[in-house]
Amino acid sequence: MKLRSTETFWPLKYAMEVSYPSIDSDLETEILIIGAGITGALTAYKLINEGKKVIMVDRRDICNGSTAASTALLQYEIDISLHELIKIRGLQCAVDSYRNGKKAIFDLRNIIDTIKSDCQFEFKKSIYFCSLKKDLPFLKAEFKSRKENGFDVSWLEKWDLEKLGLNALAAIESKTAAVMDPYQLAQDLIQYCEKKGMQILDRTNITSTQDHKGKIIAYTDTKFKVTTDHVIHCSGYESTETLTEKVVDLKSTFVITSESLPDLPKAFKNAVFWDTSSPYLYFRGTQDNRIIAGGGDEEFKDPKKRDKLLPKKEQFLLKKFQRKFPNIDFKIDYSWAGTFGETKDGLPYLGKPDPNKNEHYVLGFGGNGITFSVIGMNSILCSIESKKHVDLEYYRFHR
Repeated sequence: MKLRSTETFWPLKYAMEVSYPSIDSDLETEILIIGAGITGALTAYKLINEGKKVIMVDRRDICNGSTAASTALLQYEIDISLHELIKIRGLQCAVDSYRNGKKAIFDLRNIIDTIKSDCQFEFKKSIYFCSLKKDLPFLKAEFKSRKENGFDVSWLEKWDLEKLGLNALAAIESKTAAVMDPYQLAQDLIQYCEKKGMQILDRTNITSTQDHKGKIIAYTDTKFKVTTDHVIHCSGYESTETLTEKVVDLKSTFVITSESLPDLPKAFKNAVFWDTSSPYLYFRGTQDNRIIAGGGDEEFKDPKKRDKLLPKKEQFLLKKFQRKFPNIDFKIDYSWAGTFGETKDGLPYLGKPDPNKNEHYVLGFGGNGITFSVIGMNSILCSIESKKHVDLEYYRFHR
């Protein structure tokens, strides 16, 4: 499965600092992580710090799947609004999921500080706005739900948004959000884990796994094998190749990045923006004074069809941005497309699909993939040790 088009911003900005070998012999380890993106890197960080013996493999170069296409908006809000999620999953699960997302942002900051990653992490406010009168009741219901459940939010009227240069009717302002460079953080995490003893193999494609005498044997397309006690799949949207249960609807998403501006507009220094439209649009700034705009999702995953549509989507996103921020001169410098997916309740899938097999998954689908990965990181040991954890129940398979 081709997860993204060729040109994305992060790998171009940072040339690969480190290269890793592919597999050239049979190996044995305690834990095998399949997938060397931000999810695999966070999972490895947790396990290495717990003294586990870990091998990480990826079929591509390290961090060159979906991580290289991520725009890394870190929000506690998920793709399904709180008041709707309460109806779908109940009050406790819904509120806890939003709280988990908030905690994950601070957990992530602590990790970044610990490994001293230069991933340009910045706390921001989150502005969730609507442009159509028909969406106002929805936005007001969401504001009420968040207030009632203890979230620090403010209501912004049209004139408040005008001060930000945003052409919209109203918005919910949340106090906790962030942005960063996910490609750099994943690279830094993997290098940290390597120094702690993790073996990393890129261009190593696991084609199948087999239980054998209490162990799992993972076979590669080059006829080598890795024998392990546990396999952890951090393969994102490609997990659909190994799961029997359908857990995600795959689609295509599109992104444009501006030229570096002389000075980043004040609004983008302090906040990220996303709207109530379906599919929603989102806008964020970068430390080198660029603006990223994304969205315009399409209900298909065909890579050729997706990439062919990119020029049209560039103009679509540009026009949308110009309508929202008419006073900002956005000139496209980079664009890309990628595979995106949403679950039925907007929540991740964590743990073991089959309780009788030591194959675990950390799948943070949707617009909150990175914060979901932190949540998965925090429960992975319980999954390995077959201990109860509330998140393994909330985000279990076959729910």
